[in-house]
Amino acid sequence: MALLRLSLLLLLGACSGCKHPLCRCSDRMAFICQESRVTSVPRDIPRNSTELIFFLTKIRIIPKGAFSGFSEVEKIEISQNDALETIESDVFSQLPKLYEIRIEKANNLVYIDRFAFQSLPNLRYLMISNTAIRFFPSVNQVHSLQKVVLRLNKNGIREIENHAFNGTILSELNLSGNYHLDKLPNEVFQGANGPGFLDISETRISQLPSIGLENINKLIAKSTYNLKKLPPLDNFRALIEANLTYPSHCCAFANWTKQNSMLHPICNKSSIREDETDFGLDENDYYHTLCKDELPVTCFPEPDDFNPCEDIMGYNILRVLIWFINILAIMGNLVVLIILVSSQYKFTVPRFLMCNLAFADLCTGIYLLLIAIKDIETKSQYYNYAIDWQTGAGCNAAGFFTVFASELSIYTLTVITLERWHTITYAMELDRKVRFRHAMAIMLVGWVLAFAVALLPIFEVSSYMKVSICLPMDIETPLAQAYIMFLLVLNILAFLIICTCYISIYFTVRNPNVFSSNSDTKIAKRMAILIFTDFLCMAPISFFAISASLKVPLITVSNSKILLVLFYPINSCANPFLYAIFTKTFRRDFFILLSKFGCCEMHAQIYRTETSSSVHTSHMKNGHYTPAPKISDGTIYSLVPLNHVN
Repeated sequence: MALLRLSLLLLLGACSGCKHPLCRCSDRMAFICQESRVTSVPRDIPRNSTELIFFLTKIRIIPKGAFSGFSEVEKIEISQNDALETIESDVFSQLPKLYEIRIEKANNLVYIDRFAFQSLPNLRYLMISNTAIRFFPSVNQVHSLQKVVLRLNKNGIREIENHAFNGTILSELNLSGNYHLDKLPNEVFQGANGPGFLDISETRISQLPSIGLENINKLIAKSTYNLKKLPPLDNFRALIEANLTYPSHCCAFANWTKQNSMLHPICNKSSIREDETDFGLDENDYYHTLCKDELPVTCFPEPDDFNPCEDIMGYNILRVLIWFINILAIMGNLVVLIILVSSQYKFTVPRFLMCNLAFADLCTGIYLLLIAIKDIETKSQYYNYAIDWQTGAGCNAAGFFTVFASELSIYTLTVITLERWHTITYAMELDRKVRFRHAMAIMLVGWVLAFAVALLPIFEVSSYMKVSICLPMDIETPLAQAYIMFLLVLNILAFLIICTCYISIYFTVRNPNVFSSNSDTKIAKRMAILIFTDFLCMAPISFFAISASLKVPLITVSNSKILLVLFYPINSCANPFLYAIFTKTFRRDFFILLSKFGCCEMHAQIYRTETSSSVHTSHMKNGHYTPAPKISDGTIYSLVPLNHVN
């Protein structure tokens, strides 16, 4: 009983100075203000308090030196104070036993003086979170002898100065949730020891400093979308775990071996100091982390089938083939365009349609060229360029080109087929002839349609698959699924129309009263080649796209690159040959153009003579000669030699 009475007297004596009408003292020597009527820091706080807690108060300003001189205080907490706006200088200074400071959920706190934290030799934990401060409060005057955990998450911090942590032993630095923070200066950790743990998640930081990363054993950068490139991996000498935004960055660590010099003083166990080994590792693990290769880096998110650790092309054979194919597509269609535009003969409907087809297929060649160039630029280091490429203008441009080119090409092929079918079916009815203005109107619709569907992903109606090939295959949302299915339906419908029309053409040209038997054989062969190339181009891509839209993916990104190089550009490479280069009319125009530069004049003259003879014959009817009108190329670049059809 005497002992209990003595303890009570001691407790009463300890709190005898606590006489504030709105605040109270606890039995732990804590001074607690939890009252909205508290609008300023009390002046009668007991000097022997070990904790100062201000919760749900309306204090607007914490004045200079408000807590200075409290020699026994160990913890100061200021939380959920919506009225707080300013913390002046020397508020937290000359506090020899203070080891923890918490300032949180003060949404209107916009200013903390750069000299607010000074001479705190035992500070181990500083938390400032959910405030509106814009500038990083300086901690290089703290002079703590302890390893300090700094949690400065979910503030409005926009800027951190170089040497901000000078003289500080940083165990942990948490800057997550500072959405406006876009830079860590290169010398921000200069003069500091650490950090061992760094969290920059949900910031706009685009670059890590190259100095001060050697002690980091855990790096967290989730949802840090601007961090697209990592510094040289040798800077991460102690790294054990990384939790990043992009799988491609984990590819950097997948096959990385720490190249640490065994001559480094840390690798001499006798030289390891205590302050070097307390970043979450014991001394033995720290030694192995820095000086051995036995502890690999654990990295998330891990690369998977849709984010593989490989270059854009992945396979060396594809790297070679894509150059051959894109050059073939570009040169073939460019030559066709030049010949068509420069020909001296009338610019007919078939010629106009062929120009559209050649331009569309030329765009496919340009798309493949962009991919091939980027593959060479990023060879063996794609992981460090992947994000810039996939989220930048390059991939968007490539994605636009491939959708625009493929849709315009298929649309034009369909129009060409329908025009040929119409011309053959109504060969004797000149009043039903397809006029140039009709063709222009029809192709204008095609251009608008192709342009629109190619632009939709850029405006995020759907998104291009963010992998090396930038094909429109991302089907994570219902809208994206609808987009992909719409393209597939259009392409399949076009293919069916082409097949139907050419079957009809085939049976029409078998009429011996109109076409010779020799023509029949040539037409059948070309039609078979045409339909076969269309099928090879469309069938594999459509099949895997449909399976993916049904959420049953049957192909990986690595294997899809085979489709990209070997199947996707088939039409773009074959069309200029099937529709133009292999035709006699194209060869005529080609040699005539060369003759203007003094080349192949003999061949050009032969074709001029043949053309003149053909025109003369076409105007002979029932044994009578009909004067020929101005030469017009009625058989231009057609699968069918309709010499008598204009």
